[in-house]
Amino acid sequence: MKKVQKNSWSYLLAILIVIFMYNFYQRGSDQYIVTRVIDGDTIELRNGEKVRYIGIDTPELHHPRKDVEYFAQEAYKANRQMVENKKVKLEFDVQQKDRYGRLLAYVYTEDGIMINEWLVANGYARVATFPPNVRYVDRFLRLEQEAREQNIGLWSK
Repeated sequence: MKKVQKNSWSYLLAILIVIFMYNFYQRGSDQYIVTRVIDGDTIELRNGEKVRYIGIDTPELHHPRKDVEYFAQEAYKANRQMVENKKVKLEFDVQQKDRYGRLLAYVYTEDGIMINEWLVANGYARVATFPPNVRYVDRFLRLEQEAREQNIGLWSK
């Protein structure tokens, strides 16, 4: 009986180690794996949580009452290229979830590119500020103005 009990504890310990290692691999040091890009400003993580990028808005791709908006496909494809099936880091601001239960975050690639900022700078997104999450609003507004002046993306003629 004692041998069976000892093997059961060893087996349980092994299972716990595997679960811990899986979670560590999946999340890493505050890193997450993006399994799906929903649109230009929303992603889904391996753990099933959806993340809405803070401070920006891309044209609508999936909206129950709107057609696909101009430049929505381009924003979606750019977002996919940057993050799909890759590790990202999330930075939260004051409010961490929206009314739909999505995480609200500034999303960074492994090499430190903030996707929210990159999308604005490359004309895939407009600035959309919803207090209290306003940490980078000034930077986003400056980048949007530069994209407009350079006729990039949404702002092209």
